[in-house]
Amino acid sequence: MQLSQKCTLGNGKVYVISAPSGGGKTTLVEGLMAHDPHVTRAVTHTTRAPREGEENGVHYHFASKEEFIAMVDRGEFLEYAEVFGNLYGTSLWEVEKHTRSGKDVVLVIDWQGAASVKKIMPEAELIFILPPSLEALEERLSSRNQDDPAVIAKRMADAVNQIKHYEKFDYVVINDDFERALSDLREIFHVNRLRTAYQQVKNSELLTTLLERPSSAI
Repeated sequence: MQLSQKCTLGNGKVYVISAPSGGGKTTLVEGLMAHDPHVTRAVTHTTRAPREGEENGVHYHFASKEEFIAMVDRGEFLEYAEVFGNLYGTSLWEVEKHTRSGKDVVLVIDWQGAASVKKIMPEAELIFILPPSLEALEERLSSRNQDDPAVIAKRMADAVNQIKHYEKFDYVVINDDFERALSDLREIFHVNRLRTAYQQVKNSELLTTLLERPSSAI
């Protein structure tokens, strides 16, 4: 895992959501964005081939290995890593273009990437999605019909390793019932928007007005 220089953020907050493969993180993030127009996802760059139905620039920014390495050399990534033989990375410009406009940005990356982001961006919120059981996770992976049994076995082994690191995260959401998990996720975003630093920007005019009245007049 590598990390480049810290990016400049606006009022938008950065959230990292991690989960083992099949944990439901993608579906939950899509549900979150459908309910909250102030949340957007940082589209990751990857060298893996597109799966059926995936669109370039929507699900991922698909790039050749040569293109990806060139971006690394130019320092364009906030973080990047190799996963199952493919390279994945979050570009600085992808994050900045949203946070500068005040939107909260979701990074869907693994625990190593989450730890790296937190190290240079302590204000980032880390959320880990847990499955209700390993049996349920394996069933979800099998039902996708995207991988053969050997790949599923590899993903299950990786899932156990991923779950071992849940304590490094700020929040844990158990994805047993989807609607409940989505509600929990939405609540995390709502509560963080009540923080003083966020309100100072969002309600700056109100705060200025409230403080304009001289204390002697009270």
